[in-house]
Amino acid sequence: MEALTYAAPAPAAAPAPAAAPADFTANRFAAEFAALRAQAPALRAENVAARRARLARLQDWLLTHRTDIQAALYQDFKKPTAETDLSEIYSSLSEIKHTSRHLARWMAPRRVSTPLALAGSRGWVQTEPQGVVLIIAPWNYPFFLAVDPLISAIAAGNAVIIKPAEQTPATSALLRRMVSELYRPAEVLVLEGGKDVATELLRLPWDHIFFTGSPQIGKLVMRAAAEHLSGLTLELGGKSPAIVDATANLRDAAEKIVWGKFLNAGQTCVAPDYVLVQEGARDELLAEMKTAITKFYNPDGAGIAQSASLARIVNGHHFARVAALLDDAQARGATVSAGGARDASQCYIEPTILTDVPEGAAVLEEEIFGPLLPVLTFRELPETAAYVNARLKPLAQYVFSTSAQNRRYLLDTISAGGAAVNDTIIQLSNPDLPFGGSGNSGLGKAHGHAGFLAFSNQKSVLRQRIGLTGIKVFYPPYSPKVSRLIGWLMKYL
Repeated sequence: MEALTYAAPAPAAAPAPAAAPADFTANRFAAEFAALRAQAPALRAENVAARRARLARLQDWLLTHRTDIQAALYQDFKKPTAETDLSEIYSSLSEIKHTSRHLARWMAPRRVSTPLALAGSRGWVQTEPQGVVLIIAPWNYPFFLAVDPLISAIAAGNAVIIKPAEQTPATSALLRRMVSELYRPAEVLVLEGGKDVATELLRLPWDHIFFTGSPQIGKLVMRAAAEHLSGLTLELGGKSPAIVDATANLRDAAEKIVWGKFLNAGQTCVAPDYVLVQEGARDELLAEMKTAITKFYNPDGAGIAQSASLARIVNGHHFARVAALLDDAQARGATVSAGGARDASQCYIEPTILTDVPEGAAVLEEEIFGPLLPVLTFRELPETAAYVNARLKPLAQYVFSTSAQNRRYLLDTISAGGAAVNDTIIQLSNPDLPFGGSGNSGLGKAHGHAGFLAFSNQKSVLRQRIGLTGIKVFYPPYSPKVSRLIGWLMKYL
């Protein structure tokens, strides 16, 4: 059989731009968008080495500007430098290394089998960049969640505009500086600003939009994308449950839940939003969680507020929102089993565990996105599936159990964007695991190969031989013989 070979096309002159929407030329960012669109054909034609070189420059910048990244994140919400290293810098470096290592294979055409009815033809799938793409980054991980999709977009051969989060101005300014030092404006561009900038950008005819944020804003992005039938990836959120059964190692589960919940002061889209624990294990789990909070954030007894290992709420608006969730829960009769202290001047809320939370409390209805953790109980496993599935699909599901049967039951009966067993958060660290939500928690997948595909079009190609081919026996006129052949085809092939 003939081997499948492929040669990248030579760079071509930019094609004449397609007819633009009526609001395109009047848009305040029309010139920037037009420059990107003109550069897109050259980026499309770049080979593996050229794309790897772009990623290598980014990798070198991250390594040489580590302290700048740490300082920006600390300025925005006092993020501990260790957390910045782990969740912002290391995560980005890991994604670059993984992408560079596998890029040649991802870009290569993929041969597909040929059905007998099409004997003589051959088929393959080749990737091509979407073209000009927009990345709208969130404020909770403002560096990594801008850089991670950028890595995928560059690897796929796109021209990119990044709209960083206005709530984290120091990090946004650093992203603009980084991109300006690494790339030409017609290749990658950062545009800072607030809602007005995002609104103007969303009026443009993007080939793909990658948005990370809340489901509410995600709906607005989806409506804007529909105007131009732009491709779309939505990384949203949701109330991710941590389910702990009676067989679980409760000390291990408590430490992992506490770490995953209070990392970044709870401002993590895949943080455990609430705990469902089997009744007989409740009191021991609560005791172990309190011990873990002290171990992580108050080992010297100086007070959690003095801890250098706990971030702050990003701003006063979000502090007030989280504080209102706590007030509402207490007003409805919930018990503060741990924590509860706050300081508005520092946007500080102590890691807080809530028990006896009644139905209807806002903390059980809204995504918390802060350091509050309701703990609910269940008797039998089917109760957990009924509870979670009666609500909007979560972005993540966490299962703590030493029973293989229980783990399988919970994974098979609860719908979620992703899951981790006997841990939290770290599923994002494996670039071979596609990351994304389902339904209200997101649309499309990211990281690794999934991220590369998100910014690519998978072009299906069939090449037929010239002259006599099997398919010609089915051409008109549709004689009885042709009809019999079609019947045979349906029956046997």
